[in-house]
Amino acid sequence: MTADTLTDVFEEHRPVLMGVAYRMLGRVADAEDVVQEAWLRWSGGDRGEVREPRGYLVRVTTRLAIDRLRQIRARGEIYVGPWLPEPYVTDFGSTAPDTAERAELTDSVSLAVLVVLESLSPLERAVFVLREAFGYPHAEIAAMLDRGEAAVRQLAGRARRHVDERRPRYEVDPAQRRDLTERFLAAAAEGDLEGLMSLLAPDVRLVSDGGGKATAALRVIVSPAKVGRFVVAVVHKREAELSYRFLEVNGGPAVLLLAAGELNSVVQLDVADGLVRAVHIIRNPDKLRSVPLG
Repeated sequence: MTADTLTDVFEEHRPVLMGVAYRMLGRVADAEDVVQEAWLRWSGGDRGEVREPRGYLVRVTTRLAIDRLRQIRARGEIYVGPWLPEPYVTDFGSTAPDTAERAELTDSVSLAVLVVLESLSPLERAVFVLREAFGYPHAEIAAMLDRGEAAVRQLAGRARRHVDERRPRYEVDPAQRRDLTERFLAAAAEGDLEGLMSLLAPDVRLVSDGGGKATAALRVIVSPAKVGRFVVAVVHKREAELSYRFLEVNGGPAVLLLAAGELNSVVQLDVADGLVRAVHIIRNPDKLRSVPLG
């Protein structure tokens, strides 16, 4: 291959590679580093036996992501307060040609699922991502990971059960989520606690990630009354200086809250049965750097 051809082939598959790396790591910067390392191996390695570039690149990216995840966990860092993934701007475009496939991709990159994936082992996570998000057969996953097919099936089953047991149920319809998000924001800005609480499910949870670097709730807040009071107190107090815009993040509509033109928070709601089931607020400035404002 010529240098131009190498670049074209890699760029064609970059969205898939970034999708794999981000789902494995839940961190945009780490995922970008992994994809860059995959490029270095692709451009500088021996490709004489590479018959299917996408499969080769996904295998390299997955293995690099497993190594990176093990390194992160080996550091044993203590995170201050609840942890949420970095917001990941999603635009599936032609990679999701139908509604069913888009729903699967959205589910696999949602904040709720990524939080659950954090509790899987690196191998379980890799198998889950390749199988559930990208539809690879067990035999191909086994070849990518140098594992037996039976072992991969066991990993896949264990990961699937773990995720199903812990993943909250929510709707992926973006129109419904946006409508509820707009009503949620309006009630909060008006200080309408009763109206806000009417939008919240009885078991609603609010997770606020400041990482010890921005003001945030240090514990998960549960119940309509407590969530409602918290949101009204925060938003209504600063409503005059806040502006917001919508952006698709992690497969669904999210709100970028700006204060004096600077990104203050990313807020996303999980919705089911016409009610808000979860409120995710990402305030850690390290996690907001990759979110575009334009």
